[in-house]
Amino acid sequence: MKRSLQKQLSLMLGSALLVAGLVAAVASFGLAYLEAKELQDDTLRQIASLVSGRTYGSVSSDMAPQKRGANNVVDPEFKIIVVRTPSEPRPVWLPDNISPGFHTVNTGTGRLRAFVVGQPSGEHTVVAQPIDVRDEIALDSALRTLIPLLLLLPLLAWLMTRIVRRELAPITRLSGILDERPVDSPQPIADDGLPNEITPFVHAINRLLVRVNDLITHQRRFIADAAHELRSPLTALSVQAQNLRKADSLEIAVDRMVPLQAGIERARQLTEQLLNLARSQSGPMECRDVNLSKLARELIAEYLPIAETKGIDLGLEETASLSVRTSPAGLRLILKNALENALRYTQEGGEVTLRILSEKDGFVVEIIDNGPGIPIEESEHVFDAFYRIPATPGNGSGLGLAIARESASRMDGTVSLVGRQGVSGLIFRYRQKRGT
Repeated sequence: MKRSLQKQLSLMLGSALLVAGLVAAVASFGLAYLEAKELQDDTLRQIASLVSGRTYGSVSSDMAPQKRGANNVVDPEFKIIVVRTPSEPRPVWLPDNISPGFHTVNTGTGRLRAFVVGQPSGEHTVVAQPIDVRDEIALDSALRTLIPLLLLLPLLAWLMTRIVRRELAPITRLSGILDERPVDSPQPIADDGLPNEITPFVHAINRLLVRVNDLITHQRRFIADAAHELRSPLTALSVQAQNLRKADSLEIAVDRMVPLQAGIERARQLTEQLLNLARSQSGPMECRDVNLSKLARELIAEYLPIAETKGIDLGLEETASLSVRTSPAGLRLILKNALENALRYTQEGGEVTLRILSEKDGFVVEIIDNGPGIPIEESEHVFDAFYRIPATPGNGSGLGLAIARESASRMDGTVSLVGRQGVSGLIFRYRQKRGT
């Protein structure tokens, strides 16, 4: 089940904000409630000081009244009770010999919070207030601090939702831009106005789009070149088949059969190379341990009959048996195309050598011939698909080296062509690092 990043972010932020607000509200409520009770205790203390004519706490002597109030004074507004003992009758709720200070006493119908002040003459002044009244005053004071927070929480949650929606709007616009991109010609995405967190993601998409665009361009060129290359041999086969049909005798039919078979063979080879090129471009190749010496001997045995027909000395040069980790199918394809090219373009009586070299960080396979070689300026162009050097003899398709380079790229290896020093010929070199 897919999650909405916007809803999830709003929910998480809103929940965190709600919890934080509730904690703050409870803390504010509790502190205000306790402070209100302490304020009421201070009120009792000050009243007692004024009534008794003494100073207590923060009440100075010059604030004390000159005349004391009547016995059992009851404030109708604040319901504060003032009692003096023993000069006044002791209320039933007031214990005997009560000590100075704060006390909570039970009257039978309720509870009182009392503050007792002792006099040097032995008198006691008691100032009391019902606890229900105190709680009501403290609760009202605390609620006044709680209500603004409760009113603020919905506003903050709404603001958070708006902020999240606004901040995530570039992602929504980005998805719309991607939907509008043409499939056959993807263009990079502009990163103007995007958040810093999204910019690396956009850059990665742009790099991917560049690779996709290159792949599409390459495929289009490959399809166009393949169609062009297949058109000529197929047209020739059609003409040769028509000529064979018009043959008047068996001898003429047999003569016309020879070029038809050669054309079919060329078409088969071209189709096989096209399939190999498409296969080499399909994706990474599976790697496993390969006995390179054994693979080289198998290739020598496979192409030895072709070399013998041209009188070419085909040999293997290695210092020791070498086992490497690579793609056996990919490596075989690279070396087969290189051997075919070397045998095709080396003159009769020439030499072709397959050489295996071990390096500190990998291995090298070289195919050396003493053929005509190629000009230095053509050493890179010959790796292009369907490209052949002008005036090159033979009926090649120009795909062998392109297939070799494509396969090497999939195997994280490199191929190159190097001219021989002092003699004619060419060195095809494949290099691959260990562990790739």
